[in-house]
Amino acid sequence: MIEAGALVSFLVYIIVIGLVFWLLWWLLAQVGLPEPFNKVARIVLSVVAVLILINILLGIVGSPIIRFR
Repeated sequence: MIEAGALVSFLVYIIVIGLVFWLLWWLLAQVGLPEPFNKVARIVLSVVAVLILINILLGIVGSPIIRFR
């Protein structure tokens, strides 16, 4: 069973990481990289965001891929 404190911590962590990745996504749009580099940067940013999200969700279950300590 997940405790309420852990759930609140999880939600805050997800919101902060979401804001960071949204700002990076916005920054890529504002910088105006040439098209192949812009698309590659957005794909890399998306993959990193999904991997971090999976790691956080696995951390709640008890077996994260990478342990941040």
